[in-house]
Formats: sequence, structure tokens, C-alpha cells
Amino acid sequence: MFGIFKRKKLIKDDLKGIATLMYRDVSDDPWDKENLTKRNLDFSIESIRYIDRYTTRLMNTDMGKGLLEEHFDVFVSRIGAYIGEVIKENTRQDFDWYEFESVATYTSKLDGVYKSIETESLLYSKDRDTVIFPMLPVSQFLQGNSTYPNFLTFVVEQIKQNS
Repeated sequence: MFGIFKRKKLIKDDLKGIATLMYRDVSDDPWDKENLTKRNLDFSIESIRYIDRYTTRLMNTDMGKGLLEEHFDVFVSRIGAYIGEVIKENTRQDFDWYEFESVATYTSKLDGVYKSIETESLLYSKDRDTVIFPMLPVSQFLQGNSTYPNFLTFVVEQIKQNS
């Protein structure tokens, strides 16, 4: 009976390193080398414009479409981690990356709602009991199913809602 009050431990997931791959592991494409730099991808809200341009190029060129098809999960992970880090940095809240399952056992916020993405990492605020899924809109956007016209809109909305 008292077990329902016992919370399991949250398991952190450090995705900052994955986010930095957006500028550390860049293709030989001249646009990528010129634009996907540490200077441009500084985790500011404005830097999301580079991510939007990059994904537009990926989705609208034959080479990009091939890369997306072959490495979809890698793109979702890297872009989602970068976007999540921007949200985390700019909300000035206690958001951290956690494994889905550990958050699901820690809070009722995930009860039956997001079971389709339970293997993903997510941003969670313990103080506010708030969850943000940066990977989900990235996956939807790259598949052409997004409710957002671009990532900047998603990021700005999340920062406003969670600041």
C-alpha cells in the first residue's frame, strides 16, 4: 500500500555531447562546413535558424534524402539533442535529460500518453514536474508530419511555456 509513494530514481542521460556533433561531425559539403560551426551553433535561440536551413536542405536534395533514409535515427538524435539543449539553456529552469522509463516511473505525467517513444530521452523538470520531448517533433518534421512549420517555432513555444 505504501509502495505507491515510493519514487524510483531518475536516470540522467547526457545528450550535450550528441548535440555538439552538429558542429563537430560535419560532412564535406561546403554549406555544412561554412554554416554548421561552433560559432554559429552556440545554443542560442537564433542558432536554430541554421538547424532549420540544414534540415530544409536535407529534405529537399537527393543526397540529403538518401542520407535521411539511411541515417534517420542519427539525425533525429543529433538534431533533437541540439534543440533540447537550446531549450534547456534558454528556459533557465531545472530541465535535465533523463531516460524515458525512469521518468515514467517517477511521475504520472507520462501515464499512457507517450508510450510510442518510450526508448527516447527527454527533458524533465523535477521542480515543476514538466516534460519536453525534443526528439518527437524532430522525427515528425523529418517525416513531413510536423505540426510546426520549423524548429524555431517549436523552440520559441517551448521556451515561452517553460520559462
